[in-house]
Amino acid sequence: MLDHIYIGVSDLERSAAFYAGALEPLGMSEVFRRPGDVAFGAGGRPRFFIRSGGGKEPVHVAFEAADRPTVDRFHAMALAAGGRDNGAPGPREYHPSYYGAFVLDPDGHNVEAVCHR
Repeated sequence: MLDHIYIGVSDLERSAAFYAGALEPLGMSEVFRRPGDVAFGAGGRPRFFIRSGGGKEPVHVAFEAADRPTVDRFHAMALAAGGRDNGAPGPREYHPSYYGAFVLDPDGHNVEAVCHR
């Protein structure tokens, strides 16, 4: 299990707005800011950081969702926050109960919400 992760972004404010909308259905919100970084998490604990000065090498980040409707909300809100569709919510071939949705953030990072039930 990951404790936290950093990804680089080319425009910190644009990406902060995207992740604020995309992560809200997953129970995450902005925890703090400092020059060049924005941290998102739950319960005051930072788990996901974006850092200015990156975005050249796209990464894949998957966030666990409590249930399938949460995956659906993540996808809708991520698109509303400026993300680009990279796979509508639905079952995937990875295993029989895998249900995920994929969006590309403003830098082309592949961001997923997944439910394993």
